[in-house]
Amino acid sequence: MPRYEEPLFRPPSEARSLIFQITVGCSQNSCTFCGMYKGKSFRIRPLEELIAEIQGIAAPFRPAVDRIFIADGDALVYPFDGLITLLDTMAETFPNLARVGSYASPNSLLTKSCDQLASLRAKKLRILYFGLESGDDETLATVRKGFTADGMAEQAIKAREAGMKLSVTAILGLAGRERSLEHARHTAEWVNRVNPEYFSLLTLFHRHNQEFVRSLVQCTRRELMLEARELLSFLNPSRTILRSNHVSNFLNLAGSYPKDRERLIAELDAAMVQAARYPGFLDGVPEYQEEY
Repeated sequence: MPRYEEPLFRPPSEARSLIFQITVGCSQNSCTFCGMYKGKSFRIRPLEELIAEIQGIAAPFRPAVDRIFIADGDALVYPFDGLITLLDTMAETFPNLARVGSYASPNSLLTKSCDQLASLRAKKLRILYFGLESGDDETLATVRKGFTADGMAEQAIKAREAGMKLSVTAILGLAGRERSLEHARHTAEWVNRVNPEYFSLLTLFHRHNQEFVRSLVQCTRRELMLEARELLSFLNPSRTILRSNHVSNFLNLAGSYPKDRERLIAELDAAMVQAARYPGFLDGVPEYQEEY
């Protein structure tokens, strides 16, 4: 069976996927807002160990595996030849395997050419989960993302040109009160430029990032909803599915752009009217936190 070094994370849409942890931690791990891998030192697991782990899945269970997610934070950084071998081994081991997914940081995308990404796609690595966080350069510098919005767009577009599906995430409240609306507008403009298949919203929450959170004038729920409204208003990709179904969000939105644009904005407006009926709710700051 697979062996994991906790904590182990995966996207909500990979809930039924078999997970192999081919890297441990995150190769960047310097973003001030992110506490996912702060307790881990990054390393790449040996190829032979991983092959044995894949082949160690008992034969009766293999036909049930149709999706695999490779972890940790940016498993795409795994050396290309080794990644090809792992994908081949997965395909040979699991006869009904349809898709492999992975987190992909801009740093890990830099390690792969468009041709290499196309080769990985041909081996069933079909979807990459990409943490944009913000399309606003000032916000990105503050959180030490290590890339500009243009630099990340270049890497994301390369992945799309290779035929990869992209699921992009951004974080409401990441810029605090000071640049809330600029963060929203520039993020929408980035999504319009890249046109990812999926775009998801999280809300800033506490997870080993207390120093960063304390550095902000945090947005109230009212300000977060106005930030989301600004983003929805400027968002105009040609074909993107939008979700805000992460546990950190207090408002769940779901639709497709451009056809559901007006409905989503109307739902948000209605939610603000409804929330105003509860004294103090909109003026409070979300306090969701996770142990990990």
